[in-house]
Amino acid sequence: MANFEAYQEYQRIDDYEEDSPPGEEDLLVHVPEGLKDSWHHIKNLDNFFTRIYHFHQKNGFACMMFSEFFELAQLLFVVTFTTFLVNCVEYDVLFANRAVNHTGPIQNPLDRNKVTLPDAILPTQECTARIQENSWIIFLLIMAAIFWIYRLIKVICNFLNYWEIRQFYIKALKIRMDELCNYTWQEVQDRLISLQREQQMCIHKKELTELDIYHRILRFKNYMVAMINKSLLPVHLQLPLLGNVVFLTQGLKYNFELILFWGPGSLFQNKWNLHPKYKRSGNRLELAQQLSRVILLMGLANLLLCPFILVWQVLYAFFSYTEVIRREPGSLGARRWSLYGRLYLRHFNELDHELHGRLGRGYKPTSKYMNSFTSPLLTVIAKNIAFFSGSVLAVLIVLTVYDEDVLTVQHILTAITVLGVTITIARSFIPDEHMAWCPEQLLQCVLAHIHYMPDHWRGNANKSETRDEVAQLFQYKAVFILEELLSPIVTPFILIFLLRNKSLEIIDFFRNFTVEVVGVGDICSFAQMDIRRHGNPTWLSEGQTEASVYQQAENGKTELSLMHFTIKNPRWQPPQESSVFISHLKEKVHHDAQAGPSTQLLLSEAPLCTSLQSNESGTGADNLLASVLAHPVITASGLQGRDHRLIPPSTAASAAASVLASLSTSQLAHTSRGRSHGLLPSSIHPETTMYHSERTVIDSMSNSDSRVRSNALQSEFASAEMSLHAIYMHELHQQSSHPPRTSGQWHNPVPMRDLHTHTGYQAHSGLSSSISVPTTVHLGGWQEVEEDEEDDQEINSGSTPKQDTGGSC
Repeated sequence: MANFEAYQEYQRIDDYEEDSPPGEEDLLVHVPEGLKDSWHHIKNLDNFFTRIYHFHQKNGFACMMFSEFFELAQLLFVVTFTTFLVNCVEYDVLFANRAVNHTGPIQNPLDRNKVTLPDAILPTQECTARIQENSWIIFLLIMAAIFWIYRLIKVICNFLNYWEIRQFYIKALKIRMDELCNYTWQEVQDRLISLQREQQMCIHKKELTELDIYHRILRFKNYMVAMINKSLLPVHLQLPLLGNVVFLTQGLKYNFELILFWGPGSLFQNKWNLHPKYKRSGNRLELAQQLSRVILLMGLANLLLCPFILVWQVLYAFFSYTEVIRREPGSLGARRWSLYGRLYLRHFNELDHELHGRLGRGYKPTSKYMNSFTSPLLTVIAKNIAFFSGSVLAVLIVLTVYDEDVLTVQHILTAITVLGVTITIARSFIPDEHMAWCPEQLLQCVLAHIHYMPDHWRGNANKSETRDEVAQLFQYKAVFILEELLSPIVTPFILIFLLRNKSLEIIDFFRNFTVEVVGVGDICSFAQMDIRRHGNPTWLSEGQTEASVYQQAENGKTELSLMHFTIKNPRWQPPQESSVFISHLKEKVHHDAQAGPSTQLLLSEAPLCTSLQSNESGTGADNLLASVLAHPVITASGLQGRDHRLIPPSTAASAAASVLASLSTSQLAHTSRGRSHGLLPSSIHPETTMYHSERTVIDSMSNSDSRVRSNALQSEFASAEMSLHAIYMHELHQQSSHPPRTSGQWHNPVPMRDLHTHTGYQAHSGLSSSISVPTTVHLGGWQEVEEDEEDDQEINSGSTPKQDTGGSC
């Protein structure tokens, strides 16, 4: 092992030129002597930072290796068990279609014709002969064995790579494995940035920034987010009878990435550099034809492998979901965020755990919004199906209780099971008759968490067209399973007939939206969150952007991504253009906060607002969000405040601005301690009033527990702050895109370019002492087992949340 580590250290230093930008191949690297386990120059920083991130998110070396080991075991089990079921079971005996006569000594004569499990299993010699006689089975077993050996080699390589990452955590980052779960990714990232100053993991820059690390980890994912944002990838299909259908599966996404990023004939010559020929416009037609041929070959390869992939998909789905469906038939009616939804809703430079946490918080309000739509005809049919099925089931249960011999009647257990499943499915279509919903309020609550919403959804929340579009982002689990099963059949045709037609657009996209960053390599220009280059004038960047319609990101993704990254990484120093945008946004918030309600008033409305949002129990951050969202409804209804005065009408934008102003004011003291662009309230830090009420609790905890609790609160309020920014920016976007209403619901917008420079948000009533700290903080990220698939399961595997009693609209 020592020799292996020495060889790895030699390889990291000797091969530094592979990570060098043009013109720096002869750069000398000085390695201080005596540092046996130093990480001075990493050969592939993309893979290195990605492994560090996955190591943290997957809870360390042991969890990762056990997960990969059991994946190998699952693959072996599926192949072996399927082969056994096909070739080694005598189904005529098992189904009693052929009599069995036991000739041995049997005490009970009635047991002589009784079928036992060994009677239905063929002897080993006969089973082996059956397999050898079937050339098709032998071919499939050989293919499965090759794939299993490939996976085994990959697991061994991962073992060696992640063992090195384990050593890096212990020796370089000074984080013990038993304490890894107590550290957030931001803390690990801060230690990486500090280590760069000491050991120069990247030799092209003296210091790394948070954005450099994100660019390395999310290089290709940012491209995928940008292509979905610009509607470049052919995932929207027009089908007869079904209309517009979004089709994006794991298999199709894998093929997109294989063709564009890391497969043979891809556009990237290595992990961090686009091939130089794709950066020149002179031969764009020739390059498009070359890419078209690569796509055609990939589509034909998928068509050739379709039968094998389809068989595997069917078997894996059968073994994975059959028991769950039998135990919980309603699980197929649960919803999950679709793969398309994850790319559509993802910010630029948003890590997996940040996305999963945000969508996880949006799961419940989105489920409530989707459940607010009912079909009266379907409800009538479901009630009658449940009645007839329940009547028959009740009779069978009574007969079984009266005489258990009824269970021996052929197919009686099957009938009971089918009737129970039918009743469960039928009841899922019957709405709660005591429930009253507010679609517009629910959709606003959804927006607070998902941050993106097309303009035409506003005011149309109660229409079925809006629901269908939300369903494209938030699909039934049954639809997800069906799409994955159809993926091997549909994917080749999408590649051959749709993606090939996009070849020239793809070539132009990568040429126009790829920039080279020193010390990072080639990245998607949208990932820089450059307001001047990719901003949209209707998203608060008027007068600051030079982008054409082609260069603008859709749905305000550049502006929202910049705010999200700034909030999640408060120590990051934005570039000049980004700093100007953030400063102008603060000025706009200050202006709108003057006409907004006080924070104390919003907090006093929290119980009524949470009722309107159908949220029985919420944290201080959740209640604050509910107050901001429901305040316009309360003021428009003419309700009186606590002082028996009518509350003046206001908008969600002014309410959000008021809270944001209070948040900014409360953190001024903390800004002087190192947060130049921080947007979190100081109320989440231990020295403030919010923690003072629970000082005795915090003092009694260990330093580790106190840090974990502080990190949880920090994450909670950072998410709430981003939600407020999303609401506020969407409101201002609507005001700038549509004429203001004369009813007074919206105020006339003040262009940001007309605002004068101001030092910060105006102080409003204190927020820190008004929000109660949750007594219980649930920690732990979305544990990843596979980067995409098992993360999806952790967010979406639960059944549809139970509907709570809500207010009437």
